[in-house]
Amino acid sequence: MKKILFPTDFSEVANNAFVHALHFAKVVNAELILLHTFELPIIDNQFTPDNYYAIFDSLQLAQFDMFKNEIPKLRELAQKNHLENIKLSHKLMDGDLIYSIKKAIREEKIDFIVMGTSGATGWESFFIGSNTGAVVTALDVPVLSIPLEAQFTKIEIIGFTTRFREKDKSALRQVIKIAKKTHAVVKCLYVKTSKSDVSEATINEWKTEFENEPVQFSIINSDLVKETILDFISHKNIDILAMITHKRNFFSELFKPSLTQKFSNISTVPVLAMHEE
Repeated sequence: MKKILFPTDFSEVANNAFVHALHFAKVVNAELILLHTFELPIIDNQFTPDNYYAIFDSLQLAQFDMFKNEIPKLRELAQKNHLENIKLSHKLMDGDLIYSIKKAIREEKIDFIVMGTSGATGWESFFIGSNTGAVVTALDVPVLSIPLEAQFTKIEIIGFTTRFREKDKSALRQVIKIAKKTHAVVKCLYVKTSKSDVSEATINEWKTEFENEPVQFSIINSDLVKETILDFISHKNIDILAMITHKRNFFSELFKPSLTQKFSNISTVPVLAMHEE
């Protein structure tokens, strides 16, 4: 059984993503490990009273109580979606969010991460801002990010961006496995720019290799790569977009407001960020 790490701050954004995480767990036959992180304040003990450690104990207890109170709400949400059979476990960790996620990945041998794309207490910096690409590519497992506006619907069409590199094939095969479990079609997009060096022979070789799979290929000539991808999502009714994070800055640039405001529905599409092998 695979393992999905679900970091949560129990916000509306996170609870919406939890529904997606439950359904994704069912598709890939996985258990969910809920992770809540918190950071204790740095206090110079030279200037604090004798109950210095009591302060930290009380703060930790408050976090634990909040965690304990929120878990039943998530279980109720699972029951409401008829997914109460998905195995759930929990981790409460003190420390930086990214450090804690990396530690949990190592300790639990995580296969996927599912999380909302924004939230409270430092979560905005995970997916929003100039460090987005760096953060996503720093993790060793695929990350499925869920915008608040993305209400769960059955996965019928998965978009996959490729440059027809040999090493893209393993990611595509992983996406195909997910697609088959939900009876979805994978629509692959290659944006052929004026600087593209992919030959027709390579493209035809890919089409031949995957001709018996639920895969369709689209080759679009354009130098506006990001805009073309967003247009592709809109016109092909993509339910999830799978991307390989081969460019650290590309992932974050794709979701800059200056671009996304032109395509209002991009905010409703979950994105699966995959990593080069």
